[in-house]
Amino acid sequence: MAAMMSMSTGIHYPTKPDLKKRSFKASASTRIHRLIEEQGAVLMPGCYDALSAAIVEKSGFSAGFISGYALSASLLGKPDFGLLTPPEMAETARFVCAAAPGIPIIADADTGGGNALNVQRTVKDLIAAGAAGCFLEDQAWPKKCGHMRGKQVIPAEEHAAKIASARDAIGDSDFFLVARTDARATSARSGLSEAISRANLYMEVGADACFVEAPRDDEELKEIGRQTRGYRVCNMLEGGVTPLHTTDELRAMGFHIALHPLTTLYASARAMINILKALKEKGTTRDHLQNLATFEEFNQLIGLESWFELEARYSQLKASVGAKS
Repeated sequence: MAAMMSMSTGIHYPTKPDLKKRSFKASASTRIHRLIEEQGAVLMPGCYDALSAAIVEKSGFSAGFISGYALSASLLGKPDFGLLTPPEMAETARFVCAAAPGIPIIADADTGGGNALNVQRTVKDLIAAGAAGCFLEDQAWPKKCGHMRGKQVIPAEEHAAKIASARDAIGDSDFFLVARTDARATSARSGLSEAISRANLYMEVGADACFVEAPRDDEELKEIGRQTRGYRVCNMLEGGVTPLHTTDELRAMGFHIALHPLTTLYASARAMINILKALKEKGTTRDHLQNLATFEEFNQLIGLESWFELEARYSQLKASVGAKS
C-alpha cells in the first residue's frame, strides 16, 4: 500500500485503499471449492447445534451451514433480529465442527460484528473454531432475516471494504467467503439490479461467491444466474419469498450452492410441538413411539458403543499398569 508523509511530523501514514483498483488472490483450493468442482452444485442443509450437525453428516450430506436465524432461535429463543453476537456464533461453530469433523461447515457471520476491523476478528474467530467459510451480509444494523420486512443496507463501498478486510484476514486459510447482499428488498423497481451490481462489486474485492438474498420468482433467479460473476449461492427457505427448487434445477439456473438453512430447525420444531401436544393430552407417549427415535437408534446416532470401547480399553490399560506395579 502506498504511503503519504505528514509535513508536520515526518511520520508516514498509509493512504486510503482504492477498492475499485484492488487486486486479490482468493484461494481456489478450499474444501468448498473442491466440492463445487466435484458436484457442480452443493446441497447444504442447516445445522444449529452439535446434534443436528452430527445428523447432517450421518445422513450423507457433504457440507453444512450454521444459520444465524436458527442459532438465535435455538440458543436464545429469539428471532433473527440482530440479537445474536459473533462470539456466540464462533462458540457454536466449535461444537458443530467437532461433532461433524468429516464435512466442511460454513457459518453465518451476519454483518461481521461492526466495521471492517471487527470483521477481521469475526473471521479469525470462525477460522479458529474450525469453520470452512462464512456469509457476510450488507444489511444495516440491526439486521433481520433475509425474508423479513424492514431491511436496509449499508453503502456498497462500505460493505466492499468489509469483504476486502475479510479476505485479508483469511490469508491462506481453508475458508470460503460468501458475500451476501440484501439490496433486492430495498426497492421493487431497482432492488434486483442494485443487488446484482453489489454482488459483482463484492466479488471484485475478494469474495469467493456471491449471494443475492430473497429473489421473488424464477425470472429473478435466472437473471441473477446470468448477470452475477463467479460462484453463486441460493437460499431455499420454506415459507420464504423465493420459490423452492431442487439442486439440479438451481444448477441449471447458474447456482453452485443450494442452501436449506432452516429445514432442520423447522422439522425439529414441528416434531416437538406434535409430541408434546400428545404428551400433554394423554399423559404418556406410549401410543406415539413411532414418532420418536428409539433408545437404541439414538445411542447409535451419538456413537455410544465407541465410548464403551474406549472405556474398556483404558480400564484394561489401568489394570495392566496396576499389575506391573
